[in-house]
Amino acid sequence: MSSIQPGASGGKEPGLRLPSSGKTIYHRQLNRARPAELSQASFAYLFGEMVSYAQKRVKGIQELEQRLNVQGHSIGLKLLDLLLYREPARTQLRPLTIISLLHFIKQNVWQHLFGRQADRLEKSANADTPEEYMIIDNEPLVNQYISVPREMSQLNCAAFVAGVVEGVCDGAAFPAKVTAHTVAEGEMWPGKTVFLVKFRGEVVEREGFLGKS
Repeated sequence: MSSIQPGASGGKEPGLRLPSSGKTIYHRQLNRARPAELSQASFAYLFGEMVSYAQKRVKGIQELEQRLNVQGHSIGLKLLDLLLYREPARTQLRPLTIISLLHFIKQNVWQHLFGRQADRLEKSANADTPEEYMIIDNEPLVNQYISVPREMSQLNCAAFVAGVVEGVCDGAAFPAKVTAHTVAEGEMWPGKTVFLVKFRGEVVEREGFLGKS
C-alpha cells in the first residue's frame, strides 16, 4: 500500500517544552467563553501524522478508515460533556431526541472543531431505513491537507470525523454507526462528504414511543 503524505511537514526538536509561566493546557478553565484557535499548518501536520500512524500495518482502505474512526470515537465521547459544560446552566441538558442531537452535532460540534456549522442535515427518504440520517459537509477540513495516492482514491480521511460523531452519539445514549462517504458535486465541491448516521433499532423504537406519548 502506498504511503499517504501529509501536505505540510517540518523539523521538530525532541523533548517537551513548558511555558515560562509553568502552566500547561491542563491549567486552563474548561468553561472558557472562546477556545483558542489552532493554526491550520499545525493542524495539517498533526492530522497528517495521525493518518500515517493509522496506516501502519493495515491491509486495505476499509481497515484504515476503521482505525481513523476509532481515533475519533474517544474524542467524541469527551467532547459531548465538554460542550454541554460550556453551555449556560439552563441549557446544559443532554439532547433527548434524534433531531435535537443531530442539530447539536451540526451546529455545536462542527463550530467547535472547524469554526463553522456543517452544511446540511437530512433524513433518509427511504421508508425502509428510518434509522438513517445524513450530515453533509461540502468541504471537510480534514481532507484539505492530505495527499491520497491514486490507487487509494476511495479513501476518505473524514472517517476520523465520523468517529467523533459516533462518539458523541454513543455518549448521548443514542448508539449509532457513522461512516464517511465522498459524494463529489462537480468542480465546486469535489470532496463533498456525507456522514451517514445509522442509529440502532432500539433508538428508533424509543423515538417512536416518545413521539406517541
